[in-house]
Amino acid sequence: MLVRLDLTGIESMDQCRHTLEQHNWNIEAAVQDRLNEQEGVPSVFNPPPSRPLQVNTADHRIYSYVVSRPQPRGLLGWGYYLIMLPFRFTYYTILDIFRFALRFIRPDPRSRVTDPVGDIVSFMHSFEEKYGRAHPVFYQGTYSQALNDAKRELRFLLVYLHGDDHQDSDEFCRNTLCAPEVISLINTRMLFWACSTNKPEGYRVSQALRENTYPFLAMIMLKDRRMTVVGRLEGLIQPDDLINQLTFIMDANQTYLVSERLEREERNQTQVLRQQQDEAYLASLRADQEKERKKREERERKRRKEEEVQQQKLAEERRRRNLQEEKERKLECLPPEPSPDDPESVKIIFKLPNDSRVERRFHFSQSLTVIHDFLFSLKESPEKFQIEANFPRRVLPCIPSEEWPNPPTLQEAGLSHTEVLFVQDLTDE
Repeated sequence: MLVRLDLTGIESMDQCRHTLEQHNWNIEAAVQDRLNEQEGVPSVFNPPPSRPLQVNTADHRIYSYVVSRPQPRGLLGWGYYLIMLPFRFTYYTILDIFRFALRFIRPDPRSRVTDPVGDIVSFMHSFEEKYGRAHPVFYQGTYSQALNDAKRELRFLLVYLHGDDHQDSDEFCRNTLCAPEVISLINTRMLFWACSTNKPEGYRVSQALRENTYPFLAMIMLKDRRMTVVGRLEGLIQPDDLINQLTFIMDANQTYLVSERLEREERNQTQVLRQQQDEAYLASLRADQEKERKKREERERKRRKEEEVQQQKLAEERRRRNLQEEKERKLECLPPEPSPDDPESVKIIFKLPNDSRVERRFHFSQSLTVIHDFLFSLKESPEKFQIEANFPRRVLPCIPSEEWPNPPTLQEAGLSHTEVLFVQDLTDE
């Protein structure tokens, strides 16, 4: 637990326990997730909100190939080996104890990943300065990004952890990793991610993959919907042997990638079909909504028209009622008709627009307004009209106007004892 606390930088024991419970007590997954959070990129093991992307290293079916160092040969070789064995054991024991004690005084600076991309770029530059530019194409991104790209592209990911202090690292890089046939195989068939374990990013990956010795290679791929280590190659391996081992691992696991591609194609086709169905449904829904909208608009238009017609009918009824009331009022206010023997009386024959005739007597002293009120009170007369005389032809000013504020009397209008006047309908004007 102390080692894991030192790796992740978590000082609280309760927080450490809570983190382990969230990851079902999977220490590697918890450490990896914590380091990803410190890195500031989506977590490899638990990236919200998508499905956790974990690297399965606990599969017992992982192909492992370890190249052991050659055994001593001859009496001299075995003698040197036996003499140096106690010193070598003592040296490494004291070194491990010193490193363990040092962690309590000063935490390992590699445990905090602050610039993972910088770690990758720094390793690439140092590799090219030492071994040249003829090497496999390095993935220029973090380990998490490499895993995500390999998963998305359904490709093999080859991870190389470089031990700077290991005695076999230099020979492996110079003679094996930079061999033309190895470069060709890696560049054409997989992604290649590499980093030094002296860098925080490389150290983080080392803690997740748990290598035993160097040089260390791990083949990772999407298997059973999880990023899984399907092959581990450790030790000083020769170019031909490396090609054979990588080819064997890829051939043994190619069916998983093929199956995943088929599943993805099927999911994509299902998604496209569902999308097409959704679009068709939405189009049908929009068409139905448009039809319903037009129906509502038509119903509203008919309702408004019916209301308008009804309002017009009511208005017409009110107008007719008011007109009738006005006619009755005018009729009641008319002065009595003079007798035929009255010398000041005027006999007027009115010709109405419907060709009917109406006759009545008026007094010379009465205003032309009386003539207008009489005609207005008649049922046969139009609603709006004017009265015309023939000799001379003129319109009688029966209604007050600017020119005639007070209409003249019959005598002032020049009417004789017997007159024929014409009623001109002005209702439609």
